[in-house]
Amino acid sequence: MAKIKKTNAIPNAKKNRVATSPEARENQLISLAVDLAEQQLRDGTASSQVISHFLKLASTKEKLEREILEKQKDLITAKTENLHSAQRIEELYENAMNALKGYSGRDDSDD
Repeated sequence: MAKIKKTNAIPNAKKNRVATSPEARENQLISLAVDLAEQQLRDGTASSQVISHFLKLASTKEKLEREILEKQKDLITAKTENLHSAQRIEELYENAMNALKGYSGRDDSDD
C-alpha cells in the first residue's frame, strides 16, 4: 500500500520570500488573512464576523470615514509644509537684515 504524505501546508499556497522587516512581515500576514477570508467567502464557509467585516468595509459610512482620514492626512502635510516654509522665510529675513546692517556700516558681531 502506498504511503500518503501529510503536510500542514495550505493547498495552492504561494511561496513568498522571508520578510526583512516587521512591517513587511505584517503585510505578508495581512495578505494571507485576506486571501483566506476570500477563499472562505467563495466556499461559503466564512464566519459571520468575516462577512460582517467585509460588509462594513463596503458601507457608505466607511467610505466617508476613509475620505475624511485622507483629507486630515493632507491637512497635516500642508500644515507641516507651511511651518517649514515659515521657518525658511524667517531665515531669509534674518539674512537680509544682517546684510543691510553690513551695508550701513554697523558692526554687530557681538550679537
